[in-house]
Amino acid sequence: MEISFRDRQMQKLCSDERSAVKELGPIRAKRLRTRLNELGLAARVAELLTGRPHPLKGDRAHQFSVDLDGPMRLIVEANDPAAIVPGGAIDWPNVTAVWVVALEDTHE
Repeated sequence: MEISFRDRQMQKLCSDERSAVKELGPIRAKRLRTRLNELGLAARVAELLTGRPHPLKGDRAHQFSVDLDGPMRLIVEANDPAAIVPGGAIDWPNVTAVWVVALEDTHE
């Protein structure tokens, strides 16, 4: 899957291990690397098997969540025009490119 980042700060957090460990701690930084590797190896979202991958609902229906640890989630948005169906919904299983937009607790 093709992975892009919302902004430079998110890209640095996701690509610079030292920054990730400093901001997230060693365990969460390792889980982030693992999830990003899994995203990169998958051809499409349907191939993600770990981290309880699932689309979000309500006003966040345009986002997809993958668990890191505890309440922390890796949040992505589709960056694949071919996966947007009529009416604007996203065909998540067939998304082949994503934007990493956040690391957060979606239950707050």
